[in-house]
Amino acid sequence: MNKAKSLAAIGVVSLLALTACSAGNSDEGSGGEAVTLDYWLWDDTQLPLYQACADEFQAANPDITVKITQTGWAQYWQNLSTQITAGTAPDVFTNQISYYLQFVKNNQLLDLTEYVEKSDIDFTQYKEGLADRWVTDEKRFGLPKDWDTVALLYNVEAATEAGYTAEDLSTLTWNPKDGGTFTEFVKATTVDSAGRNGLDPAFDKNDVVRYGYYPEWADGAVGQNGWGNFAHSNGFTFSDEEGAGATTFNYDSGELVETAAWLQSLVEDGYAPKFEAQSTLGTQAVMENQNVTSTITGSWMASTYLAEDAPVEFAFAMVPEGPEGRTAATNGLADSVWAGTKHPDEAAAWVEYLASAKCQDNVGSAGLIFPALNSGTDAALEARDAAGFDSSAFVSVADAGETFLIPAFERSAEVNTTIQDAMQAIAQGADPESTLSEANEAVEALFK
Repeated sequence: MNKAKSLAAIGVVSLLALTACSAGNSDEGSGGEAVTLDYWLWDDTQLPLYQACADEFQAANPDITVKITQTGWAQYWQNLSTQITAGTAPDVFTNQISYYLQFVKNNQLLDLTEYVEKSDIDFTQYKEGLADRWVTDEKRFGLPKDWDTVALLYNVEAATEAGYTAEDLSTLTWNPKDGGTFTEFVKATTVDSAGRNGLDPAFDKNDVVRYGYYPEWADGAVGQNGWGNFAHSNGFTFSDEEGAGATTFNYDSGELVETAAWLQSLVEDGYAPKFEAQSTLGTQAVMENQNVTSTITGSWMASTYLAEDAPVEFAFAMVPEGPEGRTAATNGLADSVWAGTKHPDEAAAWVEYLASAKCQDNVGSAGLIFPALNSGTDAALEARDAAGFDSSAFVSVADAGETFLIPAFERSAEVNTTIQDAMQAIAQGADPESTLSEANEAVEALFK
């Protein structure tokens, strides 16, 4: 791969610039007693970027120290739940929409409305819709941090060998009946040990060395990195109730049942790995080992797969277009303040700084994520262009409105577990219709 400049190098330059520009702002400090704020996040690649933000914030506010703790995704939420229950939660933490309503319902988030009204924050400068997601009952419980969407990640060499160009992959279509041109691509890039692809009548589905597609089965109730994108392009919606806090759901709908049955058929026909074979491996491992040609993953992973030292040449294409159009999952994180913090003023000031152009533009200039501020996204796109790779698969669907929002659920942990268990049962051969019907009943029972 020929990259003009590595994102890692750009990130270092960004950090140096951010640190260098921290001088001369000390008059903005709180002037009070010394305070230490605990701030939690889960992404290790973003840790140095936000540490640089913390360094500049501390330089401007010498009485405030920000202590950052990074923990992996699964452990992060387990630890956060435990610490909130124990009354020892971090002052500020990165928040995700699927957990948000439960925190609000349990009065565990600080209302930031008063602080925001006194600030100079202009929400029109953020990507449209992000700021509104963190307002419930006219109270604000988070400030926008970043946004993301998903695309089809593929092995360039495998696709080329099968006769597919980047343009071909950008125009793939999908339907649950015959799978469309996307399933043709999956078959063409599935290979058995004798070198026969999935289009060959002699293809041996029991002796596959490279699968055409890797379905994500550990994807909660949303299917952000897999089934949700196909199901929505087939007309599926999570609920007929508008807004957050739904109590009735559509997980038993024909649109989702058809989608799940199609995914199950990929496994049964040997074009996707069996659940038990992939359950112990991560997506990145199977892609880099070239056990799989394609999968759906997020914009936050682009710098990992497209790095100069990546063991395989990868590229991204838009998710396939379905019967109801192209739909890619999109989400946006926020920074929230724990309601039990002993330092609400200082915590709110840190959250405001995290949402500012000073922080988000510099985070964006590393090219790892798309910050919520439009100027931060512009900085990220400039960095990615300089690094020599194309972000259009992500940006074009967002600009065209070909996305669906990750929903906010109450009792999200239970909803996620119930639907994920159902999808994993289908992956292992369970009947899609009855399994999803039972799961939908179980989810709705949580709200009765």
